[in-house]
Amino acid sequence: QVQLVESGGGLVQAGGSLRLSCAASGRGFSIFAMDWYRQAPGKQQRELVARISSGGSTNYADSVKGRFTISRDNAKNTVYLQMNSLKPEDTAVYYCHRAASFGNPAYWGQGTQVTVSS
Repeated sequence: QVQLVESGGGLVQAGGSLRLSCAASGRGFSIFAMDWYRQAPGKQQRELVARISSGGSTNYADSVKGRFTISRDNAKNTVYLQMNSLKPEDTAVYYCHRAASFGNPAYWGQGTQVTVSS
């Protein structure tokens, strides 16, 4: 059983920074791509914010390019999301996600709230 536990959310002023962490239990962390999604208030769908492959390649939503950085530490089974120059529109619940792959199901964390005040 895999558990994903996010931390690092909070309240920050516009222009500020936060770093989110996602600690994963289970084996084989390093072979899986990991994602950060977010769900903004009043929106039903979650938006893919950033993805990091097992090899370290990264992809970002256009709305966060140049401001957010995803990284991973395989020795710690942890993926990070460094968020700089935060804007009020970044306010959302941020979720860690591991996609279904290698015959394994997808997993979601419980989410961490990020609130950016103007």
